Amino acid sequence: MTRGLVLGLAVALTVGAGAWAQEAQPDVADRLLSFIQSAAELIGEGLVRLVNLILPEGRGISSDLAQPLGYLGLITLILLLFGLISAARKVIWIVVVVGWVLLVVRIVLDVLRVT
Repeated sequence: MTRGLVLGLAVALTVGAGAWAQEAQPDVADRLLSFIQSAAELIGEGLVRLVNLILPEGRGISSDLAQPLGYLGLITLILLLFGLISAARKVIWIVVVVGWVLLVVRIVLDVLRVT
């Protein structure tokens, strides 16, 4: 039993050491999370400045709210984008259906030799 635990620990340490050495290079997930963090900070700072422009002098909100406001702003933008995509999907379907109807009418008129 203990021999298996020692062997397992040795393998884990050996494999783990190689993984620690590879962590020096940022991978795609780290870059994506860094981008999201930067975007949230930028949006949050912009929202704090915008709210502080609207509020009277001396009544501004704290810059501590920049990060939470940024994440909420980012989520809101994503939701708006998906809403636009959903609305665009409906319009695209209408265009596709009208296109198929016109194509079928053109084929029928061509078969009937109507000019």
